[in-house]
Amino acid sequence: MTADFIRLNLDWNAEPNDPGERVEVDGADLRLSFILNPWEHDAAEGERADLVFTDCEKWRLGATNDEGWHRGDCRYSGVAPTWGEFYEIVGHDALRDAPNDWHQIRAAQPQLRHFLFYLRDHTFECVATGWRLVRQPSNVC
Repeated sequence: MTADFIRLNLDWNAEPNDPGERVEVDGADLRLSFILNPWEHDAAEGERADLVFTDCEKWRLGATNDEGWHRGDCRYSGVAPTWGEFYEIVGHDALRDAPNDWHQIRAAQPQLRHFLFYLRDHTFECVATGWRLVRQPSNVC
């Protein structure tokens, strides 16, 4: 069995030029904050959202960017459908543990899901129970 990439961000995405991503860990939960793309989706310019991952085992924010992915420097180059999207990788993934820059949050658990988000200058990955998108309230003047 091989790994399949299921695209999860059908009606939203990160800002393509400077998503301003930030990672915050709270116990076994993780929050990836970023600026939404207002040009292709329903979002205000500068609006932020959080991907909240529950019961995380580990996460990483790697250096591979879009240029590296197109050059074949990413372990999923040529395997993942396209750069710049948010995926769940399902099935056997022999490459999942290849990077050595994972941040371990808790002991490995069975039945966790592998999430992958290609941002402008980074590759974000998280192994967790689940996820949800939370849009941050806009500052109203």
